[in-house]
Amino acid sequence: MADIRTRQINKGTIKSLDKAASAADRMRVTYTKTKDRAESMRESDDNSPVSYATDKMRNAAENGLSTSEKTTRALVSKAKVKMKEHRIKSGYAASAEASTKSVEEIASIKTKNFANKRQVTRQIGRVRKADAARRYANERLVISSEERMRKAAKEAVKETKRIGKATIKAVRMIIESMKALVQVIAAGGWIAIIAIVVCCLFGAAFYMFGDESSGNYTPVSAEVEAYSPVIQKYCQKYGISEYTELVKAVMMQESGGKGKDPMQSSEGPFNKKYSKQPNGITDPDYSISCGVQEVASCLKQAKCKNPLDMSHIRLALQGYNYGNGYISWAVKRDGGYTVENASLFSDQQAKKHGWSSYGDKQYPAHVLRYYPYGSYNYGVGNGVITKVAAQQIGNKGGKKFWSWYGFNGRVEWCACFVSWCADQCGYIKSGTIPKFAAVESGISWFKSKGQWQKKSYTPKPGDIIFFDWNGGGADHVGIVESCNGKTITTIEGNSSDMCRRRTYTVGGSVIYGYGIPKY
Repeated sequence: MADIRTRQINKGTIKSLDKAASAADRMRVTYTKTKDRAESMRESDDNSPVSYATDKMRNAAENGLSTSEKTTRALVSKAKVKMKEHRIKSGYAASAEASTKSVEEIASIKTKNFANKRQVTRQIGRVRKADAARRYANERLVISSEERMRKAAKEAVKETKRIGKATIKAVRMIIESMKALVQVIAAGGWIAIIAIVVCCLFGAAFYMFGDESSGNYTPVSAEVEAYSPVIQKYCQKYGISEYTELVKAVMMQESGGKGKDPMQSSEGPFNKKYSKQPNGITDPDYSISCGVQEVASCLKQAKCKNPLDMSHIRLALQGYNYGNGYISWAVKRDGGYTVENASLFSDQQAKKHGWSSYGDKQYPAHVLRYYPYGSYNYGVGNGVITKVAAQQIGNKGGKKFWSWYGFNGRVEWCACFVSWCADQCGYIKSGTIPKFAAVESGISWFKSKGQWQKKSYTPKPGDIIFFDWNGGGADHVGIVESCNGKTITTIEGNSSDMCRRRTYTVGGSVIYGYGIPKY
């Protein structure tokens, strides 16, 4: 490292300053003495040669002193500048030395602490990772809690809405029932009064406390209600005053109370005035008169006892849609109405007349949606589809079912079997059960309609049961034939490649869930 220059004093400069200062002092002394002498002489003769000489000397001394002082000041100024430059250089050198020393010391410290620093860095990294893990865990816990809270809130809102809707429907049902009760009393139909009261109470409780699928009563439209006085007038005239609500339900299904033929009576046997073609009647009052007469005729032929005699009312309603010929045919064949014979009669008539379809296979169910008492026995299941399914027990290979569905070769046909049975009953056309060949499609349909139950549910006849054999999702489907509360009996297609009965325990491990048709 280069030697550090220390401060140097310029001796020559200092000596020159000392000589100049001494000369100046001597000149001042000489001047003073000369001045004193001259003053004393001036007192005697101011214009003497001495005085003249004194003035000359004074001027010369003053000029010499001025020049000496100027020279001295210049020398001092230069000396100060050089000393300042020297101090700056000395300061830079000292600063450089200090800086070099600092760098060396820092380098030494860094070298000594390098290992410790790496350890500290690693430790900090571990602490940060642990911190991040804790933060993540806490965040997930908070998010999970928030999700659970949101889910619980949504469920509470859904339940509140369901209860609210059920309450409204219950109130509407009670109102409609009371209106019908007044009409029954006015008509003298005392036999049905007690049954109607029981129906009102039972139905209200069912709507209030049943599941989501239980509230399937829909009040008639304002247009239909506007015809109430006319309907009551003709119901009383033709002896069915207690069935006023049923006639209103028929009108609702036929037209919603719109048009000039609200009862769609143009093609019926009681139209004697207008053309017997769709909407041939152009007088609503006449349409209602003809319609009420036809309902009364069907009720009489079906031997209905009262407004709650649902089995005979269904027979009468299907007769209103198909024509009275159906009633005698169904009674002779099966003793009354069934979904199966309603579907069969429709197919026969369509074939006979060369039409693509004939009537509405699910007409009773469609009308009874608007009848205050039409749903009081809802939820007891449906044995019609099980009868159709039972007739297929023993079928092997399932060609009858998968070829009906539209497949050219064999497929896994359990869902095709269920769909075929539903179609035979008219349930596919009515939208009661979907047509599906893939098990997952059937599940999605029932869930989308809010007609799904978990495996813990106790099923009823006619419910569609889905299975999960391997725990990987639903892969089989069948029809519930019966259930005694502990054991479920089913009828399944493609069970060992044939149609057969099987039994399971309620809530069994292989059960995936249930589709609940609104029969």
